[in-house]
Amino acid sequence: MEKKLDRFAVGERGRVLRIDGEGKVRRRLFDMGVTPGAEIVLRKLAPLGDPVEVTIRGYELTLRKSEAECVLMEVTNA
Repeated sequence: MEKKLDRFAVGERGRVLRIDGEGKVRRRLFDMGVTPGAEIVLRKLAPLGDPVEVTIRGYELTLRKSEAECVLMEVTNA
């Protein structure tokens, strides 16, 4: 099943399929290691849903909700 990273629930895991953002947002995500094929686990959600904390490539990363909306994921388990 495919869905955007901002729609994940805490503990959900998936693989990056593509990055839909453009320009600076896309570049920033790539620089942080959010690339197609990377495994991501959603660790924490702020009370209002922004920001989100994920584990990717062995480290913790905090993303803005607007950045997470650009990441299309393939859910590997819920």
